[in-house]
Amino acid sequence: MNTPRFVLDGSVNAPDAHFWFAEPAGFTPIPVDTLLARPGSSGAEVLRTALEPLLASAPNDIARQRFLGQFALIQQLLAALVEATTVHCAIGLHRDDISTPGESATSAGLLFSLFTVSWRDIAPAAPAVTAARAVAGREDHTHIEYVELPCGPATFSETVRTANADSGLPQNPVLQIFAHLPHPDGKRLVVLALGTTAVSRRAEYRSLLHQIADNVSFEDPLVELDALTDSDGHSRPPRG
Repeated sequence: MNTPRFVLDGSVNAPDAHFWFAEPAGFTPIPVDTLLARPGSSGAEVLRTALEPLLASAPNDIARQRFLGQFALIQQLLAALVEATTVHCAIGLHRDDISTPGESATSAGLLFSLFTVSWRDIAPAAPAVTAARAVAGREDHTHIEYVELPCGPATFSETVRTANADSGLPQNPVLQIFAHLPHPDGKRLVVLALGTTAVSRRAEYRSLLHQIADNVSFEDPLVELDALTDSDGHSRPPRG
């Protein structure tokens, strides 16, 4: 059996970390702090340095202004997510290798998605109660599931939304799948969300979010790994 491989992000050792999760292959984290860095800060300098070659490669000033306009829109969207207590964003890019009638797997193309992690403060309650309340009364949500994960109780739900016509956004339907994971302290809720315009791949994205939620931990997993290491520095396999 092959042992899963993980790349540890620096945030795994952050002193203010309250939960841990793993992203499957194909997801690229968005450096939100850098993209929203204040003018004059070190983060703003990093952003300016990264944008310079992109702006220099533009064929003319019109193309540069168009790029800056799109970039400003992205910053506005990210700022709105952060204001809504989103603490992590990642773009998913996967090959669509599932054939549909009249289409070969090789011509299917690429699938894009957006994965976000958000915190919500809630009224104190037992985790099981919080998990049930998370989707109570949400008539626009379907395929509601209540499950027991390694980290505790959770509910999954999904919905399909289309942007308002006057929003200026594309009118393509967007599938949003949610995982609601109550923190053991009973005062907070972690919401994992996976959105994509590939509505026909609902089952695959549902499975993907289940996989992410299944690996969430509210206890530092590195502490457990340290406990599995002998005093002589030789690691030993975990007990089954």
